[in-house]
Amino acid sequence: MIAIVDYNMGNLASVQNAFAKLGKDTVVESDPAKFKDYDKLILPGVGAFGDAMEHLRERNMIEPIKEFAASGKPMLGICLGMQLLFESSEEFGAHEGLGLIKGKVTRFDESKFEEKLKVPHMGWNRMFTKEHPLFNGLDDMHYLYFVHTYHVNCDDENDIIGRTNYGYEFTSAVAHNNVMGIQPHPEKSHTNGLKILENFISL
Repeated sequence: MIAIVDYNMGNLASVQNAFAKLGKDTVVESDPAKFKDYDKLILPGVGAFGDAMEHLRERNMIEPIKEFAASGKPMLGICLGMQLLFESSEEFGAHEGLGLIKGKVTRFDESKFEEKLKVPHMGWNRMFTKEHPLFNGLDDMHYLYFVHTYHVNCDDENDIIGRTNYGYEFTSAVAHNNVMGIQPHPEKSHTNGLKILENFISL
């Protein structure tokens, strides 16, 4: 059974509906004591990094999420949920993250853009991926739907499994053992997004 973490910072219904399209029931779980009972965990997220960490802290979810990650069972962070997997973020100040993957979250640096582009990065864009079970059945540069102003910076190149170009190349998918994350929204990415979720189910 798959749990979707409910900490009041994500479009949970959209994620749950995407799994339902694949014929997979999920549980929107707000009780951190029950996380350990599930086979897989989804950490969604929409909004600001600091607010999200505060919501997790208030609900006593931080340690149970870390314990789930340490168990070796598959875990997937989506959009802000992926960013929370990292050590820190500079969004509206300095904030500590879950620290499950080494690196930090920074704003798009528009001074490095090769052309004038709007921030946030919003809409369809290509992800260039490494071979990974999450991307089985997809070509290595599929289109997915993005909405974000900040992006992750991995300390370890081996944790990067997907990259996207918006002004410059940034990391858009990560995997450190059983802990995975994708910056785009699979639940908004039609066939390609559903395929990624289907692959996650199969892990």
